Amino acid sequence: MITTHLSPTLKHRFLSPLHSTSQSHHHHLLVHLPLPLPRRHRHLVKPAAAVAAAAAPDLLASVESVASAASVLAAIVLVHESGHFLAAASRGIHVSQFSIGFGPALARFRLGPVEYALRAIPLGGYVGFPDDDPESGFAPDDPDLLRNRPVPDRLLVVSAGVAANLAFAFLIVYAQALTVGVPVQAQLPGVLVPEVLPGSAAARAGLLPGDIILAVPGAAPDPSVPVLVDLIKASPSKKVPLTVSRAGPGAVDRRSVELTVVPDTSADGMGRIGVQLSPNVMVTRVRPKNLADATVLAVREFTLLTGTVFDGLRQTLLNFSQSAEKVSGPVAIIAVGAEVARSSADGLFQFAAVINLNLAAINLLPLPALDGGTLALILLEAARGGRKIPREVEQGIMSSGILVVLMVGMFLIVRDTLNLDFIKEM
Repeated sequence: MITTHLSPTLKHRFLSPLHSTSQSHHHHLLVHLPLPLPRRHRHLVKPAAAVAAAAAPDLLASVESVASAASVLAAIVLVHESGHFLAAASRGIHVSQFSIGFGPALARFRLGPVEYALRAIPLGGYVGFPDDDPESGFAPDDPDLLRNRPVPDRLLVVSAGVAANLAFAFLIVYAQALTVGVPVQAQLPGVLVPEVLPGSAAARAGLLPGDIILAVPGAAPDPSVPVLVDLIKASPSKKVPLTVSRAGPGAVDRRSVELTVVPDTSADGMGRIGVQLSPNVMVTRVRPKNLADATVLAVREFTLLTGTVFDGLRQTLLNFSQSAEKVSGPVAIIAVGAEVARSSADGLFQFAAVINLNLAAINLLPLPALDGGTLALILLEAARGGRKIPREVEQGIMSSGILVVLMVGMFLIVRDTLNLDFIKEM
């Protein structure tokens, strides 16, 4: 197995798009695309007494980290829906509901004409408009119903969720710059081996987690991850000499080790050695000297994260058949966020920023049940000279999209739950 590795601090930023859905109410279902969960290594078997003594603090830490990740996710949904809500309110458009979550209401209250609710199923949220509610008390031709507003007003309301997430992501990065500083990566020679699977070809050859592959035959003296992956895939059952840098007994001591690995042959006939590979980088934190410096750092980091997220979305769409198995839902997002929170509270900044950007990126896709799909229908109406698309056609497109995404979302929640470590250990 050769995969990219998501470190607990998100330092390599190997994250892919978050998914949401919307119809005329702007319903939103959160679905996370390829995001490998960090693996927890257990090297020691502790005595029962030690396990019992550590259980309570560990459980408390786990609960706190899960709560932190879930809070981040809820805040992102709240920001997205608030964008739709505030845009509608600013234009005097009727709104009937504001909900976080789906299903039965855990708590609800009413302020004026709007019902606010916290619901049991944490798949996202929605802003409800009374356009198709016969009991709303509004006449079908009321000029303040969303469907009766001019194209610019509707474009503003539908795109406001994405705009809110982008703005929130920048504020998070800016807060990170002001408090803990912005991470800066320096590329170091070689390819890092974060993990080696037991019993794999790499393990049999003596490769260890933490090793740095400095040289391989037929590649440049300083190989990259793609070059090394291609070489291993092309060498099933062949000897591949490796020059490896390995940590010595001292904190800074490293020694050179010569190894020979013979890749196993996978089902597709390609070689595999059973490791994770990642670029060998050193991450340092840069703290701003003043507000102007913080702004420059935040803009630079925001631009980098945005480019990474949109490039990840592009790669996912171009290679969806290969990445479909890695699609994950809200459970996996919270699991990754909890791992980040346990490893470093500072990492929650980038976790929150990247999830915001993921949600914005996916919602721009012109697909049914996404904000981008609604925007596409509005733009099509504008291209038709203002002639509206038949209501039944629009509702059919959006309803089918909502149904498909809800089914996919429920499947992902069940699958991701069954894949959680503590579930597997039961």
